[in-house]
Amino acid sequence: MRTLLTAAIAATILALAGCNNPKSPDAVAKDVAVAEQKAANEVTNSEKDAQKDLDKASGKVDEKLVDFNNAAAKDAYNMAIAKADGDRKVALANCSAVAGNAQKACKDQADADYDAAKVNAKAVALAEKQ
Repeated sequence: MRTLLTAAIAATILALAGCNNPKSPDAVAKDVAVAEQKAANEVTNSEKDAQKDLDKASGKVDEKLVDFNNAAAKDAYNMAIAKADGDRKVALANCSAVAGNAQKACKDQADADYDAAKVNAKAVALAEKQ
């Protein structure tokens, strides 16, 4: 047992003494080239992974942007219709100031303006929707 322990200690001392010896220039150059190649491969793989992640995230952003634009178009349509409704009510109220055929013509004009505003709002919403 003592011989085995002594042999192990001697082997360790010899191994440690050999570790501090400088390598030949060719061996160092080879080691450096291998390390540079590994580093370049690691960077390339990281760049590929990053691009893949960015592409995936970009797709999600594009989907959300479409959803946002569609919601904005719908809301713009709803606001335009609300404004048209309000304008029609005001116009009809003003029509009550006149009588007979003038009142009918006034109401017809208010209805025509309202219908035109609805058509315009729908066209704008469809143009903005994606």
